[in-house]
Amino acid sequence: MGPRVALVASSFHPYVGGVESHVRHVARELRATGTDVEVWTVDRGEHLGVTELDGTVVRHLPTPMPARSARALASFAAAAPGAWHAWSSAFRAFRPDVLHVQCFGPNGVYAAALARRRGLPLVVSSHGETTADDHDAFGTSALIRVGLRRAVAAAAETTGCSEPVLEDLRRRFGLVGGVVVPNGVGPVPTAPPSGVLPDSLDLQGRHVVLGVGRLETAKGFDLLVEAVAALDRGSDTTLVLAGDGSQGGALRALGNRLGLGVGLQLVGALDEAAVDAWMRRADVVVVPSRKEAFGIVALEAWRAGAPLVATSLGGPASFVTDGVDGLLVDPVNTGALANAIGSLLDDPEGRARLAAAGTASARRYTWEGVAQSYAAVYERVLGSAPRPAPALGLRRH
Repeated sequence: MGPRVALVASSFHPYVGGVESHVRHVARELRATGTDVEVWTVDRGEHLGVTELDGTVVRHLPTPMPARSARALASFAAAAPGAWHAWSSAFRAFRPDVLHVQCFGPNGVYAAALARRRGLPLVVSSHGETTADDHDAFGTSALIRVGLRRAVAAAAETTGCSEPVLEDLRRRFGLVGGVVVPNGVGPVPTAPPSGVLPDSLDLQGRHVVLGVGRLETAKGFDLLVEAVAALDRGSDTTLVLAGDGSQGGALRALGNRLGLGVGLQLVGALDEAAVDAWMRRADVVVVPSRKEAFGIVALEAWRAGAPLVATSLGGPASFVTDGVDGLLVDPVNTGALANAIGSLLDDPEGRARLAAAGTASARRYTWEGVAQSYAAVYERVLGSAPRPAPALGLRRH
């Protein structure tokens, strides 16, 4: 029997996104190999309590944080004892051997405090939250900044989804060392897709350029709108953006201002099966992020056999080979981005070559492999010191 691991996630189902997908798949794979896993995630006010997903127990825990105003401090003082009781109760109910923070935020502050109190080993996994957060939590909250620095110093192991993520932790948060554990991609989804699907739109005879992700500034979809609008292709191309976020209205307005009109379609948030369906219809999938920690969308495009254009700013440059299994472009240079997209739309054979190479590359990134990497981390951590009873905790070595 493997160790008991609490995956302490900044966000989880029913919310969707990269961290949510990562934790869900990792929990499933770890459980399949004998690791006893629970997911502990942030209660955003829904008071969901204890739920279950894919056979994994999910605990939604309050994480109030202090702020500077007197009213906010009073509110925190009133809420903190109940929050700490909830975290302590989660510990007593599950008795984890390891607390594994997935994407550091208030969840990480509470997990680090609990690890310190209970003598548990702490593992911290960063998903680019220090560089790609649209709300810049680490720039605006000294408590979160200090909390991450202390957690990294205390952690038995720190991982990042890419080398650029680890480099930022070393440069700004005092990390020494660190291990890359990338994202993965599973087999082709078999569940029926939900949401707006390609056959619900009139795309007959049209090229489709697809972007998938949160509609936020960091994801660079405004740059993609500008690049597609700059293509000299008449009216044979439709840009489809799948996802939701605060910039949806601004993106639609930008498309109208640049003359895209119905050539820009915002289809909302989609489940994994619907994303796969759109990628199989797309002529080009584009990841135009101003800063990208990793880019699960790139792996999903590879799995679907879709030609990929990805940002050179961040994670994709660490696993995409330019000109072989994708094209790497600085999306801030919208002219270069437009040229990359246009060159593929004009070259069916080139698209086929990139797609075939991408399909082969995707086989290197499985969720089973990700879970095995984490299992190796747990083995190193738990092998470093004897486990005291009853908390089954460890001292940092």
